[in-house]
Amino acid sequence: MSTTTPQHKIGSGFDAQSTADDVLAGLDLQGRLAIVTGGYSGLGLETTKALTKAGAHVVVPARRAAAAREALAGLERVEVDELDLGDLDSVRGFAERFLTSGRPVDFMIDNAGIMACPETRVGPGWEAQFATNHLGHFALVNRLWPALAPGGARVVSVSSRAHHFSGIRWDDVQWEHGYDKWEAYGQAKTANVLFAVHLDRLGRDFGVRAFALHPGGILTPLQRHIPREEMIERGWIDEQGTVLNPQGFKTPAQGAATQTWAATSPQLEGMGGVYLEDCDIAEPAVSDGTTGVQPWAVDPDQAARLWDLSAELTGVNAFA
Repeated sequence: MSTTTPQHKIGSGFDAQSTADDVLAGLDLQGRLAIVTGGYSGLGLETTKALTKAGAHVVVPARRAAAAREALAGLERVEVDELDLGDLDSVRGFAERFLTSGRPVDFMIDNAGIMACPETRVGPGWEAQFATNHLGHFALVNRLWPALAPGGARVVSVSSRAHHFSGIRWDDVQWEHGYDKWEAYGQAKTANVLFAVHLDRLGRDFGVRAFALHPGGILTPLQRHIPREEMIERGWIDEQGTVLNPQGFKTPAQGAATQTWAATSPQLEGMGGVYLEDCDIAEPAVSDGTTGVQPWAVDPDQAARLWDLSAELTGVNAFA
């Protein structure tokens, strides 16, 4: 088994227009189990639909369980349970309930998240984006480790091109001295990539591989904290609320493709610890570009440092 995977395209045959159904074509996922956080809204919903259509059973942990059950009504092979990633007691509760079922996990897709919210504190005063997008998923994966290791699961961390906005602010991770909602989002998305880098390093001897990815630009409920005026100013929509296609937005089905490909594709067998975009491994970013992965997000030393910090903050470490 390879120990490292080059951060270069492999020529998957898929691209930015590919959908989650496209990347699953010909795959039979009968008898396989996936956990998709936030799998009832936006990209998560499209991911759940595609996986169940291919035969998988999908567990959807949801902060709004009633809304999740309504959104997923009519889908076969789906179950909903409660989970608030910003509450470590809730994370522990979900993990304990799932582990009691004795089922192994084949695909873990850490999809849920918040973006560019006003300064918010959760738990012991943690900045909400770092806590929800990273620390909650860190604790969840570590608590679920007994279900991930037996079957050699793939763990998929949904990051973003926004990791270009900021590396880890080691001197002020919780933004206690000034707050910038976009840089805070960028730090959280960098954390998502570093998490996958180190989890893959720790997990590969157990057959567990991890990936991070940028799904593409998609207008979903993730934008709920962004004022309409700001979306107009950024050129995402016009005054009437119409999406401006020249910005290159994907449909939700296209946006769900890369995370679905990461979780299931035979093309990634024996690989891991890399950042993906447009259903392929991404190239390293050029200094002034917006595509590819920044060096600070795949640095193994920073990944190990973040793992240790996250374990200290959450009190959870499956490898300690």
